Amino acid sequence: MLSLFKYIKGDKVIWTVVLLLSLLSILVVYSSVIALAYRYKGGDTGSYLMKHVFIVGSGILLMYFIHKVKYSYFSRISQLAIFLAAPLLLYTLIAGVTAGDASRWLAIPGTSLTFQTSDFAKLALITYVARMLSIKQNQIKDFKTAFLPIVIPVGVICTLILPANFSTAALLFMTCFVLMFIGRMNAKHLLLLLGSGLVAGGIIIILIFNFPDAIPRGRTWKARIENFIKGDSESNFQAEQAKIAIATGGIIGQGPGNSIQRNFLPQASSDFIFAILIEEWGLITAIVIVFLYLILLFRGVRLAIKTERTFGSLLAIGLTFSLVFQAMVNMAVAVNLFPVTGQPLPLVSMGGTSIWFTSIALGMILSVSRESEAENEKEGGVNAAA
Repeated sequence: MLSLFKYIKGDKVIWTVVLLLSLLSILVVYSSVIALAYRYKGGDTGSYLMKHVFIVGSGILLMYFIHKVKYSYFSRISQLAIFLAAPLLLYTLIAGVTAGDASRWLAIPGTSLTFQTSDFAKLALITYVARMLSIKQNQIKDFKTAFLPIVIPVGVICTLILPANFSTAALLFMTCFVLMFIGRMNAKHLLLLLGSGLVAGGIIIILIFNFPDAIPRGRTWKARIENFIKGDSESNFQAEQAKIAIATGGIIGQGPGNSIQRNFLPQASSDFIFAILIEEWGLITAIVIVFLYLILLFRGVRLAIKTERTFGSLLAIGLTFSLVFQAMVNMAVAVNLFPVTGQPLPLVSMGGTSIWFTSIALGMILSVSRESEAENEKEGGVNAAA
């Protein structure tokens, strides 16, 4: 691994976290897809393994190439990306691939892969908000010239994601809110935004409990909330199976490949992979996984503090917060602290283009780190010469 680091730049700790999580992902996914393999591939787990290895490997390559790009380019690209995101989300709602009564995907022509447009929109919006906050620093407290140009795209994108994926819309809204707070936006404006978000959330809850057919997926959201509140095994089947897996795993786990609950737990290789991980690898490994995500958060915050340019700092903290917050929500669902959300565990869950977008986000963080290191080395050389 040390020789590998000769060819890459940026934060070596982040690279190490990525490689460790990617390796663990391959091991756990291979074990957890057995039920899927028997259902759709006649028991051939090898095809799932090869596909996942290809996606993970290509994701790491994508991360490598992205981290070589100057992060200032992402600011310019976000201007185009944010205008593409809204039509793509709208088209997905109208004519996208539907699964589980939600239209979230667009099929990629000529392949068996589907493309979740909310992943693209999330990356575009976070980058765009970081760009706008950095540009508007001189008038950041002004409502008309700073607050509105930033909050309107946030509202549009989150609203378009909401009908098919409430949890992604909520996580994205919170990430942008944190970015705006860090970007020194007026506290009164932020309270107004937060209040508006709470009111909108309250209206949605009232609608889904009283008029569930009035909004898309209203009945699904209502059922998930009710099942979570009831907490009994009959109504909360997924959470119950996850708890059985966690209890079975204990401290040291049943050993790789020895999971029983993978045969009963829906989405064992994606949404509930953390439960399977604990069952096979034990609570000790689960704590290590949580620690790895916290290291990623710490390095992202540290990078944001060290980076001199505002856009790079906001980009790094925004993308890092988004990934780590998503990971914490996934793990909270697995241990039944949150209702079922459908959020994958970044870098660990089986996926297709979602892994690639995670890799792009990490590549952008590493690009900021690479240039920050280069600037520090340059300053160090100037100071030494002086």
